Amino acid sequence: MVRTGEMMRIGELAGQTGVSVRALRYYEEQGLLTSERSVSDQRYYTEDAVDRVRLIQLLYSAGLNSKAVRDIMPCMDSGMASTSMLELLATERDRIDERMRELAETRDRLTTVIEQGHATRG
Repeated sequence: MVRTGEMMRIGELAGQTGVSVRALRYYEEQGLLTSERSVSDQRYYTEDAVDRVRLIQLLYSAGLNSKAVRDIMPCMDSGMASTSMLELLATERDRIDERMRELAETRDRLTTVIEQGHATRG
């Protein structure tokens, strides 16, 4: 576990976030994550990298692609966005809302099948 003010190596960050070392390197290549380098060129991350990686993972799991995540991250960092970025954010939010409705419908259908299965067994 990293104590306040300490830096962690890439393997530690991977362990704390459940994200592979390869994915963390990819995030750096995409400009989504930054590290400091040691004299021997090893990557070191600050504590806030854990939350940043978790946010990146949430955005990916919500269906955003690398470009959208890369475009959105500065807004997430600053809380400020241009008009075009606000439109992108609203579009992504609406897409996620629709996906949530679809997932809820699927869940409800599965629940019905489960309940019917229990009713016929008991």
